[in-house]
Amino acid sequence: MEHITGFLFPALAVAAVLWLALRTRRSPRLGPAGQALVLLAVGVVVLLAGLLVFGRDGKMLTYAALVLAQGTAGWWLRGR
Repeated sequence: MEHITGFLFPALAVAAVLWLALRTRRSPRLGPAGQALVLLAVGVVVLLAGLLVFGRDGKMLTYAALVLAQGTAGWWLRGR
């Protein structure tokens, strides 16, 4: 269980920061729970893709893709 938590923590941390930033403006697309779920799902997909591509987790390129993908999802959720 510790390994899974450590693997998913970066996606959860970035999603939490972006979700809090989204709270400053009302989103026309989804409610707060939906926003959090979308951000977390995007993060988990990116981490799993990084694991499949590189064969291990913790690569900086995966973390860069995580921030880019979740940031793009946050931008989309904000409605711009």
